[in-house]
Amino acid sequence: MKIIGRIDIADFPKLDLQNINIKVDTGAYTSSIHCHDVQEIELDGKKHIEFKLLDPSHPQYNHKVFKVTNYEVKSVKSSFGDVEKRFVIHTKIVVFGKEYSIKLSLSERSDMRIPILIGRRFLNKKFIVDTSLNNLSFKLKSKKKNA
Repeated sequence: MKIIGRIDIADFPKLDLQNINIKVDTGAYTSSIHCHDVQEIELDGKKHIEFKLLDPSHPQYNHKVFKVTNYEVKSVKSSFGDVEKRFVIHTKIVVFGKEYSIKLSLSERSDMRIPILIGRRFLNKKFIVDTSLNNLSFKLKSKKKNA
């Protein structure tokens, strides 16, 4: 198993996000990403969701509207203990040079410093978390790029 620190930088190729900050949170079961303008829409008899990632104040905000048909609606307990319905999308994350499948709940995280939270469900049987370390995947990526 790979060791990951409490903060790192990852890529989400299907979401057009490269070198974006992630926070590893072993207290959270699900992973989540900051988004806004989320709406469920039906077109031609098929449901999908539309959303924008991050928000205009984030340096990597790109105004892009994402449309996804492969999603679930789940009840998720927030860090404050409130249970809320959230849309969960299936996408890919690249850390340590490897692409993994990941489920991300779409969440309003504008009050959080880091837009993406990586929870236990993703970490399980893939990573050991060392909270004293940071950016291990990003350092590896930078090292390979400069080699």
